[in-house]
Amino acid sequence: MPSLRAQAAAFPIVLVLIVLALADFAIWMAAPSVLPIVVWMSVVVLLLFSFLSLWYSGRLVRPIRELMPTVDTKGHLEFRSTSSAVAPPEELRALSDVIDQIAEKQGRDEQARQKLERVRSEFLANVSHELRTPIFAVQGFIETLLDGAVDDPVVNRDFLYRARLQAERLNNLLNDLIDISRIESGEMRMSFRMFDIQPFLRDFTSEMQPLAHAKNIELYFTGNVLPHHEVNVYADKERVKQVLINLVDNAIKYSENSGSIKIELMNAEPTPDELTIRVVDTGVGIAPEHLPRLFERFYRVDKGRARSSPGGTGLGLAIVKHITEAHHGKINVTSETGKGSTFQFTLRKEPF
Repeated sequence: MPSLRAQAAAFPIVLVLIVLALADFAIWMAAPSVLPIVVWMSVVVLLLFSFLSLWYSGRLVRPIRELMPTVDTKGHLEFRSTSSAVAPPEELRALSDVIDQIAEKQGRDEQARQKLERVRSEFLANVSHELRTPIFAVQGFIETLLDGAVDDPVVNRDFLYRARLQAERLNNLLNDLIDISRIESGEMRMSFRMFDIQPFLRDFTSEMQPLAHAKNIELYFTGNVLPHHEVNVYADKERVKQVLINLVDNAIKYSENSGSIKIELMNAEPTPDELTIRVVDTGVGIAPEHLPRLFERFYRVDKGRARSSPGGTGLGLAIVKHITEAHHGKINVTSETGKGSTFQFTLRKEPF
C-alpha cells in the first residue's frame, strides 16, 4: 500500500498533469507551430509542481512520522516526538482519545470478569462445603445404624431423628440456593401490587406467635402510623413475607428465653414516599466487626452455633438483601453485643 506521503502528493500532481495536457491539446489545435515550446514549458511546470507537492506533503506527514505512539502499563496511548517542536495533530490526538476510551473499557471489563470469576469460585467452594456437612452427617448416622445401632431402640430413634434434621437442613439449603440464584439471574419474577401493610403485619405476627412462644419470647406488632387507616405499599406480598420470616426466625433463634421481639412499622424519615419496617430483638446481639459482612452469602457470625441449628444455611440475609433491593428499598442493621439487634428495611408507598 502506498505511503501516506505518496498518496498526499499524487492527487495534485495527477490533477495538474490532466490540466496541462488539456491546455497543450487546446494550443495544438489553435497554433500547432508553438506546440514544442508549450510541451517543454508544461514538462518544466509539471516537474516543478511535483517537487513542490512532494515537499509540502512531506511537511504535512513529517509530524506524524516523528511521533512514536506507545502504550503505557494501563493501556493509554502516548506520543513521543523526536523533535520537541513537533506537536501531535488534532486528528491524531482525537484518535488517541478514542483508543484510550477503548482501553479503559476493556480494562473495566477485564476487572469485572476477574471479579465474577472470583465470586463464582468462592460460591462453588462455599456450596460444596455447605452441602458436604449435612451429607456426611446423614451418611454417618446411616452407617452407624447399619453397624448394629438399628437394633437399639433408644439409639436408633435418636440417630434417625438427627438424620431427619440434617436432611431438612439440606433441603433448606437447596431451596435457598435456588432462590438466590433465581434472584441474581433475574428469573424470579416479582408480583408487585398495592396493599395495606398493617393487617398484613398483624397476620404475620400471629402466624409466628407459636414459634416465639416455644421459647417463651414475646412477639408483638406496633407502629407510629394511624392504626385504623390504610397504609398502602407497593410490593410483592410473598417476598416481603419471606424477608420477615428470615428476620424474625433469626431473632427468635438468637434470643434468650423470656426475651421480646417487636415488629414496628414507621414512616421513613426524611423520605415521605417510603415506609420503614423494623424487627427489634433483645437477643445476644452482633459484634461490630461482623456488621459490614452480615449480608454476604454464607457469612455466619457464629459458625459453630449455626451448624448446630438445623435449617441455618448462611443465605437467609443475602436473600433478604436481594429482595429488598428488588423493591427499590434499603436494609441495614444496628446491634450491640448482649443488648439485641435491630434490622430495618424500607418499602415504597407508590409504584416505581
